[in-house]
Amino acid sequence: MPRGDGRLNHDLLPGEKGPQDACGVFGVWAPGEEVAKLTYFGLYALQHRGQESAGIAVSNGSQILVFKDMGLVSQVFDETSLGSLQGHIAVGHARYSTTGASVWENAQPTFRATAHGSIALGHNGNLVNTAQLAEMVAELPKDTNGRSARVAATNDTDLLTALLAAQVDEDGKPLTIEEAAHAVLPKVRGAFSLVFMDEHTLYAARDPQGIRPLVLGRLERGWVVASETAALDITGASFVREIEPGEFVAIDENGLRTSRFADAKPKGCVFEYVYLARPDTDIAGRNVYLSRVEMGRRLAKEAPAEADLVIATPESGTPAAIGYAEASGIPFGAGLVKNAYVGRTFIQPSQTIRQIGIRLKLNPLKEVIKGKRLVVVDDSIVRGNTQRALVRMLREAGAAEVHIRISSPPVKWPCFFGIDFATRAELIANGMSIDEIGTSLGADSLAYISIDGMIEATTIAKPNLCRACFDGEYPMELPDPELLGKQLLETELAAGPAATAAADAIRRP
Repeated sequence: MPRGDGRLNHDLLPGEKGPQDACGVFGVWAPGEEVAKLTYFGLYALQHRGQESAGIAVSNGSQILVFKDMGLVSQVFDETSLGSLQGHIAVGHARYSTTGASVWENAQPTFRATAHGSIALGHNGNLVNTAQLAEMVAELPKDTNGRSARVAATNDTDLLTALLAAQVDEDGKPLTIEEAAHAVLPKVRGAFSLVFMDEHTLYAARDPQGIRPLVLGRLERGWVVASETAALDITGASFVREIEPGEFVAIDENGLRTSRFADAKPKGCVFEYVYLARPDTDIAGRNVYLSRVEMGRRLAKEAPAEADLVIATPESGTPAAIGYAEASGIPFGAGLVKNAYVGRTFIQPSQTIRQIGIRLKLNPLKEVIKGKRLVVVDDSIVRGNTQRALVRMLREAGAAEVHIRISSPPVKWPCFFGIDFATRAELIANGMSIDEIGTSLGADSLAYISIDGMIEATTIAKPNLCRACFDGEYPMELPDPELLGKQLLETELAAGPAATAAADAIRRP
């Protein structure tokens, strides 16, 4: 049956695509607990990070069973499916496709047989040396039937899983998953927060830059690893610490052990604080909600406005709007009501509904905003279609003035580390001045927070944050443009007989 994909607003506003989230990962080692249900609720807490597909893998000590499908976590799983996933180790994943198409083959956790058993893996982030990894897969030893390793999916995660599953030493002896991780991960470039497992052990690893978050939690009878602390809270796990950049963690019946595969070079994603993470999550010791409120305060000081009411674009703009109101002395009010169930339907909107557009998602409180000079606070502008429709709607509802304030700087550069922004050519701030953007949106004024103001609100040192989407300073060297992109592997597959060895490695059997 058709599945909801959480993206109905894309249909309502053709051509509009906001900053799509990374993915959510969750892992648990807990003998005696219902690990599948713990993982389900952990993924439920991480649903904002990916709404296209969801999956859970469970080991009972002798085999791994994987259940995954397209759709939201609540659509993919029910009591029956969760009841079939019995064991003491589980890995879960909620996906938004930042590499590879949104199809079942690319849903996670990925699964591969190994010489010692099998591996299931979930990945949050985006790799930038995917073409190189595909070549490495092509060079893997052939199996006993003389067949080369082939990958059914078209994403970087399946390539990584294939590499971890098939590593051998100099004598051709298969490596364990732990040994393979220390051999492979130093060669991987990009953002990766991983949770994976074999039949007996739960593993976690984080890239040397620590671009995407990953935290460790403690249960009374086990351990949890998750993308955000909010997932620990919902499962009753206590926060222990963050998995450090460049760290590898293994958890089994002998307890937790940790090692390093690379030196830490912290470059956490600042956009996690702006938009991606839940407001009740803590990252690097800083609460996300408090950071967003502080961004609003600093925005009010940097870009004041003569107005009667501060309203937010719910819900992502709400904390910053509260901060703006506090610092400016302008009252904060609820000027827009959000339909909480947008994106939970698979019914395609008719042309009439399409013309209604953003009103299916947001509706103005006319009695609150009529005759008022408004400050409308949002977290970011990508193409600008949403804000343009919003300004028009507020004016039709009787707003006297509309002043837009954005709690992040202009987005001018694409992200290659797990956020699916528009291409650089589609970014409204790439080629237009702030005043020109404001005019294009129909606003009376437009202002963004400064990069320094945003960073100071996080309390994290500027050198320890990736802010490439705002200033173009990427935390690592990137390959040639033709070796980057969401559909890189699909493009290779379409290259035909002249495709490279990398393309051959990902060709479906």
